[in-house]
Amino acid sequence: MPDSDPTPLPDVANLLGSLLQRVAAPERPLLLALAERLAAARYGAWAAEVEDPAARAGLLACADREEAIASRVEASISGAADIQRDLQERHPELLELNRSLFAGRPLADQLTMQARGELAGAAAWRAFAARETDPKRREAFLACAPLEEENSAALETLLARRA
Repeated sequence: MPDSDPTPLPDVANLLGSLLQRVAAPERPLLLALAERLAAARYGAWAAEVEDPAARAGLLACADREEAIASRVEASISGAADIQRDLQERHPELLELNRSLFAGRPLADQLTMQARGELAGAAAWRAFAARETDPKRREAFLACAPLEEENSAALETLLARRA
């Protein structure tokens, strides 16, 4: 894995937060669920890049947790698929942000950025839950936070082993 670039890394949480602020509050969890699916694909791509079987398995487990987060959220909101299609049409910048943010960076930097983003995701799910009046959605959102933290810890462990 190439050394980390000395340039300060972009703040994934801040960039995604800016995008979330442009979306109506009830739609924000579904936009974040879309971002979780993009992260799952990113984890899969990273897994394909690493040679170490344990690292590969860890990254694939992270991808599975991202998919689980998205599925929980989508299952808790009626009409989620239609709302998400509309969000993707209105906010194509999510896909561009996903592509450009990580592109061309050393893997260590990408993993560091993702680890930080996972912690921000945990905080976002807890914030969504705190404002949620529907018990089913609140429970779904709260269940997402530990999965985000588990991913962050997995990435930190991977980075420490590779250092």
